[in-house]
This record gives sequence, C-alpha cells and structure tokens, in this order.
Amino acid sequence: MASSVDPLVVGRVIGEVIDMFMPSVSMSIYYGNKQVTNGCDIKPSRTVDPPTVNIAGRVERLYTLVMTDPDAPSPSEPSMREWVHWIVVDIPGATDPSQGREILPYMGPRPPIGIHRYVFVLFQQQAPAAMVAAPPTRANFSTRAFAARYGLGLPVAAVYFNAHKEPATKRR
Repeated sequence: MASSVDPLVVGRVIGEVIDMFMPSVSMSIYYGNKQVTNGCDIKPSRTVDPPTVNIAGRVERLYTLVMTDPDAPSPSEPSMREWVHWIVVDIPGATDPSQGREILPYMGPRPPIGIHRYVFVLFQQQAPAAMVAAPPTRANFSTRAFAARYGLGLPVAAVYFNAHKEPATKRR
C-alpha cells in the first residue's frame, strides 16, 4: 500500500510544505528508469521532461498532483518558497497525469545553488476541478493554501527527491 511518512518528516517536507497525513494511495514516479524515492538524488539533466507518474486508486476517483521546490532560490534563503513546477487536476485513479487536465505546464528543476528538494504531492478531489486556475506566478506558491482554496484536504500521497546544480560541461 502507501509508504510511511517518516522520510517526509526527516526531510522537513511535512512541516514546511504539507501537514502530517496518512498515506492512502500508492503513487510511483520515474524519470526514465530512475524511481523517485524520498531523499534520493536525481540530476536536473534527467528531469527536463515530465516524469512518468502512476497513480493507484479507483478509476472513479479524481486526483490533483502538485510539484514544488520549497528551497527556491536557495535552501539557506528560500525567499521564493515554494516554486511551483507542475499542477495537474482531474486525474482519474489507476491512470497517470496525461489523463488529467494540466493547469500549469511542467517545468524541470533548475536549482541555482545548494541542494533543493522537489516535492510531489497527490490530493484526492471531492469533485471535478472546474474552477481551478493557474497561479499568477510560480514563485511563493503554497501547497497548503492551494489545497485549502480548492477543498482538497490533506494529501493522500507524497514523495520528494533532491537535486543540485550540475557542473557546466567543458567545451574544447
């Protein structure tokens, strides 16, 4: 079934991004053949394209997926917390985000300095998300406020990975 929230507490995802919750839906996320597991490292060059996301659950249920960076622009000075990278609503259970409605297009991680956490949060919707609009800016997004505004309640699944700026390739 769903995994423990302990790594989310240790990684400060619970507290800084979302509140404590009980996972109830399985969600797997892959960038190529690399599975996203809590606290794993993934190079930004592997995250240019949207990941493959598989959501369990019943097909008659609808889900919202939000991806944010709570460490923007710098983990020591997160003045833009959270930077929102992706929002997809109306995802039927037992499918993936391609079956939902993209509210904010995917933007791959580009951490400028330090190690950044990239958090995927899944919410179960109570009804179709007819009135959800894209945020006016990607900076200073709040997953909690978004969930409250649209009546999403607590998450049903969450996972995060770490990434840092890759060294520039040397040209000769």
